[in-house]
Amino acid sequence: MIFVVDDDLSVRKALKRLLSSAGYEVTTFGSAEEVLTSGRGEMPAALVIDVRMPGLSGLELQRELAASGSRVPVIFITAYRDDQAQTLAHQAGAVAYLEKPVDGEVLLGAIRAGLERQTFEAPEG
Repeated sequence: MIFVVDDDLSVRKALKRLLSSAGYEVTTFGSAEEVLTSGRGEMPAALVIDVRMPGLSGLELQRELAASGSRVPVIFITAYRDDQAQTLAHQAGAVAYLEKPVDGEVLLGAIRAGLERQTFEAPEG
């Protein structure tokens, strides 16, 4: 399951189509708040999050999830180049920080890398 969080409906639809065609189950959200209040019991395998959104930003969502103990791989997408935001995202553990329009193969590669990293870091039980 991949969560796509973007305030632009056309971006959500395009990313859902791309990720679904690659075999992923996808749930989309129009805001960070929707993710936090969705009531979904399970966390996704990865998150694709827009950096700038009304309300909570993508970076704030990443912080909220990390504070709750989530180690889900995060891939940020943005229409606005912002070196400070990119640095903060990577310092917080983001897998990638991609500029829109996002190259589909690059996004899929970032998701695969995040999933591999998550599998590698998973504690053995």
